[in-house]
Order: sequence, then structure tokens, then C-alpha cells
Amino acid sequence: MNAPLNAREAILNSVRSALRRGPLDDGQRAELDARIPRHTRPAQDEDLVARFVRKFESRAGTIARVATRADVPAAVEAYRAEKGLPARAAVGAALQDLAFPGLEIHHGPAGVSEMLSVSQALAGIAEPGSLMMASGPNSPITHNFVPDDHVVVLETSEIVGHFEEAWAKLRARAEGMPRATNIISGPSRTADVEQTIQLGAHGPRRVHVILVG
Repeated sequence: MNAPLNAREAILNSVRSALRRGPLDDGQRAELDARIPRHTRPAQDEDLVARFVRKFESRAGTIARVATRADVPAAVEAYRAEKGLPARAAVGAALQDLAFPGLEIHHGPAGVSEMLSVSQALAGIAEPGSLMMASGPNSPITHNFVPDDHVVVLETSEIVGHFEEAWAKLRARAEGMPRATNIISGPSRTADVEQTIQLGAHGPRRVHVILVG
């Protein structure tokens, strides 16, 4: 039985226990499963990485694949040069083991004049194609909202299937629970004015993932 089903079963069983009802039998469980909309069920035979890439790119996010963590600085520089951004970036301290030649970097919060930030994601969630970011000294929350361009480093080994697994990963952190958690599913957008999509309304205009592995 997979993790999402375990979580759902635990919730159902606790509710039924509070109502003084016994556990679900096979027939009742099958009836409930049949009520789940088909479009919310991820294909069981689809690779997690492939699904994450497909869903994230469907929301105007972009992705570059690299073989190892050591390749990240070159991928960041390629993106910066392509977009014509200044050679300066706010880089999360989670990436301080990497050198970024030719790039002026700092590990603090992103200021209002910052054009580029580079962060490490805690997890990728394949089901919706989203990034989970945990705030803290190694990943200032301003990196997610202030710069026009946000580059996020994600290890393929950190991609999970469902939200339930991502929350479990968050709770298991050695540092404990963060003050804030952000779920990023592509660039910020709004359609408040005449139902016309505008990117960058409440955050980055562009979100680019460097997928490692």
C-alpha cells in the first residue's frame, strides 16, 4: 500500500473511530475509491521525473538537466547569459559548497534591486509538478518572491509522487519545521485585469529548474 493511501486510511479510520464505527470493509473501500475523479489520479506507470517535468513545463516553467551537482554553476551562468541578467545573484547558503566563477553572489535575503536568485528545493512533487521550498537561513523566503528570475536546484532523488510524501519529508527535516513553506508551480501570474494572464504579478516572471541527476 502506498504512502498517500496510508494517510487517507488513517484519516478515515480516525473519523470512523470517533463516530464509533468499525473499519472499512473491502466493499466500502472500493465504493469510496470509485468516487475519486479520474483526472486526479496520476498514471501509475509514468516515471516521477517525467511527470514532474511535464507538469512544471505546462505552467510556463523551464527546466535544464545536468548530470551532477558540480554542473550547477555552469547551468546557472548559461541561464543568466541567455536572459541578459547582471552578473550578480542572491544564492541560498544551501548551495555554498559550489563556486560560481564570474558571478557576484551573496547568501543573504534578496533585496528589491535583485534580478536573480538561486535556491535549493527541499522536494519536487510529481503529481502537480510543483516545488516545495522551506524557509530558513539556508533558503531565505525573499528568494522566492523578490527577483524577476528564480533558479531552483532540484535533485531527482528528491522528487516524490504526492503531497503526502512531501509533507512527510518536511516534517522529517533535522532542522525541524520551517517558519514558512512555499509551493511553487511556475512563475507568478494573475488574470485580474480583463482576464488576461500577466506573469510576475506577485513574484518571479520566470522560474527555471536545474534538475540534477
